Order: sequence, then C-alpha cells, then structure tokens
Amino acid sequence: MHTNAIMVHKLGGPEEMMWEQIEVASPKENEVLIKQTAIGLNFIDTYFRSGLYPTPLPTPIGMEAAGIIEETGPGVTEFKVGDRVAYASSPLGSYSELRVFPTNNLVKIPDDISDDLAAAIMLKGMTAEYLVRRTFKVESGQTVLFHAAAGGVGLIACQWLKSIGANVIGTVGSNEKAELARANGCDHTILYKEENFVEKVKEITNGAGVPVVYDSVGKDTALQGLDCLSPLGLLVVFGNSSGNAPAIEPGLLATKGSLYVTRPTLFSYNNTREKLVESANHVFNMVRNGNITIKIGAKYALKDAVQAHKDLEARRTTGCILLMP
Repeated sequence: MHTNAIMVHKLGGPEEMMWEQIEVASPKENEVLIKQTAIGLNFIDTYFRSGLYPTPLPTPIGMEAAGIIEETGPGVTEFKVGDRVAYASSPLGSYSELRVFPTNNLVKIPDDISDDLAAAIMLKGMTAEYLVRRTFKVESGQTVLFHAAAGGVGLIACQWLKSIGANVIGTVGSNEKAELARANGCDHTILYKEENFVEKVKEITNGAGVPVVYDSVGKDTALQGLDCLSPLGLLVVFGNSSGNAPAIEPGLLATKGSLYVTRPTLFSYNNTREKLVESANHVFNMVRNGNITIKIGAKYALKDAVQAHKDLEARRTTGCILLMP
C-alpha cells in the first residue's frame, strides 16, 4: 500500500522537505493504520528537519495528528476500525495521508471535540498542561513570565494560567501579537524587540521578580530569564526557537538567588500510557468547560508544508497551524 507523505533526505531549511509517495506496511502487534484528517504543525518539527534534534536519514517528519482508524493489528483491544483518534508523540511521521501508529501513544477523540481541534491542541495543550500543573504548579495570585505568548503553546498556556488565577506577563514580537495575547488571558505584554523584558518584569513586579519563567525561545532569552526570577525561582527552558540556550554555570545560579533550571520535554512527563491519557483528558476538559478556546491560525495543504515551515520560522503565524492531507 502507498501514501503521499513529506520526507527529509538532507538536513537543512524548509526546502529540504519533499512531497513523495512512500510505502505503508500493514499494522503489526498493537499498531493501527490511521487515515489522517488533520495534522498539527509544531516548532519541534523544524528541529528534526534542520538536524538540531538528530534523527537517521531519510526521515519522515511530524509528531501530531488526528484521524480515523482504518485497520487494526493483532492484539489491539482498546481501539477498533472507525474510531477517531489523535496523538502527539514519536514515532515521527505525522506529515502523511496514511500511517501506522502504536496504540500505546494514541488517545480516542471525545465526540464533542472535532478532528481539527484535536490535531491543533494535543501537543501544545499537553505541553501547557505539564508546564503549569507539573513542572511548576502555578497557584492563584502568582505572577509568571511566559515568552512567545502569542505562539501556539503561549495562547493556550495564557488561557490556562488565567483560569488558575495567575497574573501573566508575556513577551511578544508585535503590537498585533500583543493584542492577541491579551485577548487570551495575558495581563501584561512586553514587545521584546523594542523593550528590555528584564527591566519591564522588574517594573511590573515592583522589583520582586517572578517565581517561574517559561521559555521556548532559548538562545536569545534564557540567560536574561535568570534576571527575571525571584530567589529560588525556576527557569523552564522547554524549547529553542532561536537556537539552543547557552550553558549555564551552577555558580551563576547561586549568585542570582539559588535558582533552578530545567529542560523538560512532554515525552518525559507523559512517559506512561496512564500519564498520557490523564494529560489529554485535562486538555479536552479545559476546552470543554470553556477555559481554553483554540485559535487555528492557518491551514495549509500538506503538500505545501515547505511554505508552512517558512511562515512559522519567520514568525508570520499565530496560534495553532494545521496541515490538511
């Protein structure tokens, strides 16, 4: 059986992604064949494409999608043909019309959640969930700094934080993004290209700093993030859209107030089926009860993934981006 998919044969820019026909095997033990209906575009996809996260070549790409089960392999009991399902994890290969996927990393989509919504929210929603509930348990009344507040994870996290009762400071790249972030629960926005975010955070917090900084930007912001923290504060570097964060000397953490630094991943936090299902259910419930509204910023045809990556990396996108098979 064949399908159309995006493949990477050489690491590099968006133009290295090729739209081609690939072979799809029948599902093996505890696997299912999924006809994909919507695919989530995430910054992590650019890391695999560029080689920032090493993977053997040639490689498929993509970690998030929703679809319908067309065939089940031996031993599959939790899922059946016709089930609507979604995932946000390895193995790579969501940029495809059809694909085989392990049931261990799969969740059923509730009846009241659309395929588009599931594909838009799984990875970013579960990332927001573990960041604000588990990496640092944010409590009502606390002030936090969230970089890239108008991005896919940022818009979801700002709404989640607001529902907890947190005071959210967000960095954004433009007035338009500032407006979007504020509409999604961000209390204070900082235009990082024009303003010094460390000074602004100190100003907003009357010099106290914040207990936690959430940073998906990395290289351009991580070290300055330490200066935004109150004593014993936590810097959470969960992405690297500007490149890997520089090395941080333990001695520096001591002099700046006995600080903590972590580099978490969704896959460590959802490393068992129970944790994955629980995380996904938290996300679906937040959508269901109206605490989170998802903005699908744009849809591209899957074969136009090159343009989608160019727009994402040029910061031309906001919210969640979908690729449509």
